[in-house]
Amino acid sequence: MALITEPNLQEPGKRYFRAFSPGDDFYEALIETHRDLTDEQSAMVNARLILLLSNHIGDISVLREAMKIAREGV
Repeated sequence: MALITEPNLQEPGKRYFRAFSPGDDFYEALIETHRDLTDEQSAMVNARLILLLSNHIGDISVLREAMKIAREGV
């Protein structure tokens, strides 16, 4: 399995009328997740979220590719 880098967000059963709408929904949920947290709490939530999603993906080669791409240009 290769890392998907093209927009791939959706919500089953929901119809979107603009291609960017699922991304907007995700961004809104992410911001809401961090609302009213301290910087330390926000970092902890990010770490937990990364570990949960990494476990869900499960493919270490895909995760390595994602880490490499995420680090580029930083």
